[in-house]
Amino acid sequence: MDKKFEKVLEGIFNSDFVEGIISNATKATDITKIKIRPVLLKEKFKFQVIKYRGKQVFHENMDKEQLIACCRVWFSEEALQFKQAEFQTKDKKVTALISKKGKVTVKQKKTEKPLQEFAMDLSHNRAKRYILQEGIVVPFLVELGVMTKDGKVIRSRYDKFKQINRFLEFIEDVLPYLPKDREITILDFGCGKSYLTFAMYYYLHELKKQNIRIIGLDLKKEVIQNCNRLSENFGYEKLLFLEGDIADYEGVDSVDMVVTLHACDTATDYALYKAVKWGAEVILSVPCCQHELNGQLHPNGWEAIFKYGIIKERSAALFTDALRADLLESQGYKAQILEFIDMEHTPKNLLIRAVKQKNIQPSGKKMQEYERIEQMLGCNLTLGRLLKDATTTME
Repeated sequence: MDKKFEKVLEGIFNSDFVEGIISNATKATDITKIKIRPVLLKEKFKFQVIKYRGKQVFHENMDKEQLIACCRVWFSEEALQFKQAEFQTKDKKVTALISKKGKVTVKQKKTEKPLQEFAMDLSHNRAKRYILQEGIVVPFLVELGVMTKDGKVIRSRYDKFKQINRFLEFIEDVLPYLPKDREITILDFGCGKSYLTFAMYYYLHELKKQNIRIIGLDLKKEVIQNCNRLSENFGYEKLLFLEGDIADYEGVDSVDMVVTLHACDTATDYALYKAVKWGAEVILSVPCCQHELNGQLHPNGWEAIFKYGIIKERSAALFTDALRADLLESQGYKAQILEFIDMEHTPKNLLIRAVKQKNIQPSGKKMQEYERIEQMLGCNLTLGRLLKDATTTME
């Protein structure tokens, strides 16, 4: 196959691919036509290849490498099987004409209505039913560029669509632990562009008819202004965004649920400490950039392992989150560490879920266990220090 043509195919066979038709068969094959479309199989992006042979139709699912390998056969200079191909991506149309001698002429034309015109339709073998369903228009998803105005999920934003639904599953799981006889106060630290904050409000207020108010907090002024504008446009009266630092925030006296998603390094620790201080019934935290322990980690006898930087970095991140969960348990919470989304989408995929246990007081024994681990690792983590300082002050 012509190398330049192969390079073009490698560039278009990705998550932006919409459809393809290979036609004008030669005598070298009994297949008259081939259609290609993207599918989602067990949450994996694949290409479905549909071959037409007379009145028969054959389906085969391939990954990118397998599809490219087939193209090398179909467009082989030695035994050419097809002389024409048309491919559509979200932003361009690619047409290829192949001569008998294997010379390829490729034309590429930009699509007039990119992105919105071509949205996700990967329903093949997709049994999973999401909380926010494709085909049902969700205003904030349209505004944030995840969904089209007719309710289709845009292909390039499908990972974000999955992430939002996965997060809502965690919210659904903790609903029984939240108050039912009064307004629920939720604080989202480090809310950023607030995809998940809007999703949380929409799910709880619009779908579940819960009496809630949500406060989003972030350091970026422009982001906060835009989020407040969107909240006002959607009529979300009890969704407010504020500019501020997690460590210094004192705007409320009590909170029912604290959410902190991808708060960087020790910002997560301050958010968890605030949650404990308020007596939050539920804590959901997806930590990010756990640098603190990595800089302190020098346990005796482990030099042979931690001389490899990447091993030390990943170990420090896992140890940090495990220690955070242990510290929350020392304060009367039941903590779990769960997978948030697939590792292939982001390495920051662990979520700490902590639910306050009734009639269980902070445990000095669990804190002592934590301190032994701290001594073994040679570290002094922010969350542990904040909790110990608070205990000392109370005494």
